[in-house]
Amino acid sequence: MSEEIILVGDKVLIEPDSEEAQTEAGLYLPQGLKEKEKVWSGKVVEVGPGYPVFDPSCLEEEAWLNQKEKPKYFPLQAKPEDRCIFLKEQAVEVKIKKKKYLIVPHSAILLLIRESSLGF
Repeated sequence: MSEEIILVGDKVLIEPDSEEAQTEAGLYLPQGLKEKEKVWSGKVVEVGPGYPVFDPSCLEEEAWLNQKEKPKYFPLQAKPEDRCIFLKEQAVEVKIKKKKYLIVPHSAILLLIRESSLGF
């Protein structure tokens, strides 16, 4: 049986960067220092469909009975493979196939870094 990950609304699944115990200058950091940081970074793995867009036709009486169209969403800026910086306090940790991921609302992402096809 294969599993499919479906994110709801404006949620983004992020693989956090590894917790380095040593800085680039060679200093060793105490255990748990990374946990105290307010901003983390990682790689976007999957994104939800976006923010739901209000459909005025729902104002009709019992419109849900005749719902023929799929819900419409305003898409998110984040895309899989983007690098991101986000607010750690809004992240929820989950384990999928014994690997640690974070689910973050799109509004908690402060910066996206996307590889350009132009080679910049």
